[in-house]
Amino acid sequence: MGTTLRCFTIFAAILLLALVLTPTLNARPPQSSVADQTLLNAANRDRAAAGLLALQWDPALAAAARQHALCMARANQLSHQFPGEPPMQDRARQAGARFSLIAENVAQGPSVTGLHTQWMNSAPHRANLLDPDLNAVGISVVQSGNTLFAVEDFSTAVPSLTLEEQEQQVASQLAAHGLRAVNETADARKTCELDRGWVGPKPATVLRYEMSDLSRLPDEVEQKIASGKFHSATTGACRASGSSEFARFRVAILLF
Repeated sequence: MGTTLRCFTIFAAILLLALVLTPTLNARPPQSSVADQTLLNAANRDRAAAGLLALQWDPALAAAARQHALCMARANQLSHQFPGEPPMQDRARQAGARFSLIAENVAQGPSVTGLHTQWMNSAPHRANLLDPDLNAVGISVVQSGNTLFAVEDFSTAVPSLTLEEQEQQVASQLAAHGLRAVNETADARKTCELDRGWVGPKPATVLRYEMSDLSRLPDEVEQKIASGKFHSATTGACRASGSSEFARFRVAILLF
């Protein structure tokens, strides 16, 4: 039918790292809410020193971290997943977090500052704390006796956008490339839902892709537009395919 089908999907890695710290029984830890904030401040202080943007607090990640910290405290041991407990990415998603990348640090020890120091002295945990691709965090510290059990859940957060907001973001990028907007959004949305073909007036090319970051166009889309063969475009967004725990947007661009 003279169409070109492009499918681009970004898959994220899951970083699972555990660190066991030896508790000392003579330390009195602060309240959990203060402890959570102390770890957040410490993380952002070290990120600022490294020239990185601060981590933003994500209440959904914090809720997931809280539930896992309680599990560790009850079991009196560290783990990223206990029997019968969902894996970390599912816990975060079920709590309402949206992400394209997720990572976790866990620890136990006698003091909050000691937890952060040990994490920073461990190369893989330090890498999570100073990862420039991670921009959100939820932290929970639970006390059991004289021991603190701490969880830091990091993510590359994906915003919750309506279909209209998704289409506006993509349309603005197309306009920046000199493409005139065609008001055929309903047809473009129906086209987005198809695996091939189109709905409405015949376009020169149909481009479909899935990705978690709508602030840019995929490289292959950029290359297609750079050919100079097209003068206008319409954009349709629809629900991403599959049941992946990673948040993605699905977009169809019809070029004319």
